[in-house]
Amino acid sequence: MGGTTVEGRLITETGLDARVAAIIEPVLESMDFRLVRVRLSGQNGLTLQIMAERNDGTMTVEDCEALSRALSPVLDVEDPIDRAYHLEISSPGIDRPMVRKSDFERWCGHLVKCETSVMVAERKRFRGKIAEVDGDGFVLQRDQASYGDEPVVRIPFDALSEAKLILTDDLIRDALAADKAAKAARANEENAEDKGN
Repeated sequence: MGGTTVEGRLITETGLDARVAAIIEPVLESMDFRLVRVRLSGQNGLTLQIMAERNDGTMTVEDCEALSRALSPVLDVEDPIDRAYHLEISSPGIDRPMVRKSDFERWCGHLVKCETSVMVAERKRFRGKIAEVDGDGFVLQRDQASYGDEPVVRIPFDALSEAKLILTDDLIRDALAADKAAKAARANEENAEDKGN
């Protein structure tokens, strides 16, 4: 790995999903990927969805295939799921789950919907634009505040139980631009390494 410290996730799994995450996360990190989410669902019989991305936020079809090849044998050996299942490796997508502080920093200015595990400003569900982010939480400018609700609310990270970006034209534009820039930077890095050999 490139000597970088891996940022922990704010929102993590429980139960069997957490056991799978503990098994696969070291493999992902060794390949310079980071786990976004593990979810076992009854889709297509039983499906184990592993959502991951490169440290720069990109994810290609080839990356999904490489992770599938790396994770399948590990899951076969550890055998955390006692029934047959389909393994699905995917990118977080544009309207992605927000699981790290850096996700909130990177997508500041965009719409998010989130849920808290405790009451914040007399509610548990919020929707609005991420206005500001610091080490402990973020400020949300609500776009659908009900009468009497505060239009701006501060949500502590330790209160979050779920958060997801909302698909907008601005988000699509910024996500595509960020993806293009990250892929170009990675290509430049690989070219520099090739010239160095």
